[in-house]
Amino acid sequence: MSTVFSKIIAGEIPGRFVWADDECVAFATIAPVTDGHVLVVPREEVDQLTDAPDDLVAHLAVVAGTVGRAQRAAWDAPRAAVMVAGFEVPHLHVHVLPAWDETALRLDRARTDVPAEELDAAAERLREALREAGHGTHVPRSLSSPQL
Repeated sequence: MSTVFSKIIAGEIPGRFVWADDECVAFATIAPVTDGHVLVVPREEVDQLTDAPDDLVAHLAVVAGTVGRAQRAAWDAPRAAVMVAGFEVPHLHVHVLPAWDETALRLDRARTDVPAEELDAAAERLREALREAGHGTHVPRSLSSPQL
């Protein structure tokens, strides 16, 4: 059975994409803890971190680091928080978000009432920061598609 993340990647469910490559995508979560909170998700359906091949885990970590640096620049945050929990959706995903303290690691603080316009604006802000950092080749042409 296809996961909600596979459906987002396939365009069956809307997404706000900030990164795409052959192995993974990154898109804004609809329940951010902080502005700019994204999920780095492998294109392949892998249930959880411990099921993933080492080379995929390494690639996700590199992308998470790249996205995190762009988040720090875009929001002037002292840290980029990274977390792998995986209880929400049975498809490996890495949370990456600008952080000012450890409350960023608490998913129970996620906001579910953020207007679509604010989610769009945060994603565009991160897309621009990725371009400015020299990663434009991995920023999808459109916010709503993972196509480069």
